[in-house]
Amino acid sequence: MEEVLWVEKYRPKSIDDCVLPTSLKETFSEMVDKKQIPNLLLSGGPGVGKTTVAKAMLESLNCDYIVINGSMNGNIDTLRNEIKDFASTISFTTTRKFVILDEADYLNAQSTQPALRNFMEEYSKNCGFILTCNFKNRIIDPLHSRCSVVEFKIDKNDKPKLASNFMKRVDYILTSENVEYDKKVVAQMIMNYFPDWRRVINELQRYSVIGEIDVGILSNFGEDNINKLIGFLKNKQFENMRKWVAENEIDTTSLFRKLYDLSSKVMKNTSIPQLAITLADYQYKAAFVADHEINLVACLTELMTDCEFK
Repeated sequence: MEEVLWVEKYRPKSIDDCVLPTSLKETFSEMVDKKQIPNLLLSGGPGVGKTTVAKAMLESLNCDYIVINGSMNGNIDTLRNEIKDFASTISFTTTRKFVILDEADYLNAQSTQPALRNFMEEYSKNCGFILTCNFKNRIIDPLHSRCSVVEFKIDKNDKPKLASNFMKRVDYILTSENVEYDKKVVAQMIMNYFPDWRRVINELQRYSVIGEIDVGILSNFGEDNINKLIGFLKNKQFENMRKWVAENEIDTTSLFRKLYDLSSKVMKNTSIPQLAITLADYQYKAAFVADHEINLVACLTELMTDCEFK
């Protein structure tokens, strides 16, 4: 399966290969050079490379490690059994063992996270921990205090360089997979999903099935298509809006950003604050909901009823 998924097949194996701001790359490179990786809490949006960085550092030092997904295997018994079985055994190498706990912010803050604190103390001599999360405020303070917190922040000045570096990575992937593509289209897709590198690669793999990546795949992000949605909201055409959502496979984060950017052009000034509050609310909910289509329809319905369009 890992060879089938491009995100795994082409996952960077070293910090130098990771697409990161210079400050972050220097921080992680120094840890590898000194062979000293503390307990870490890596915080940032989806797809920015938190897990990739964790794996790259540990593989560079030839460390034994396991990955536990907090959103799928986050109950106390699973953590206790997996961590205990792994941390209590002798390492195959001379380096320290590590547990990568992915999506740790999905762990129950009342039960599982406090238990994890105890695991980190009990096995500290033999095993280190690297936690990743999208929302660091959902991680309890005792875990913050036991980790070095690193935020994957991207300054606007770093955006052009990172996008260019990632474009080179995508060029290599598509060429290696013998996929014909339009560079302008790929560049636009990178900017649409920036900085969710994982999403870009997954989308490119999905569209590569047809054998060529051209301007057709950007139709969902086209200005005419977004204007059509705004027209439905303005005229309170709920059924048309609902049909639009069903027919367009569009990333909700990208859509929310587009609506926010267009707000001053299509909405009365008095309604823009309400739009910002509504978008922020549903963007937060998107991290937990089971059905993103229903969540998006609910958000657009609130905008339709609570905001005045020009």
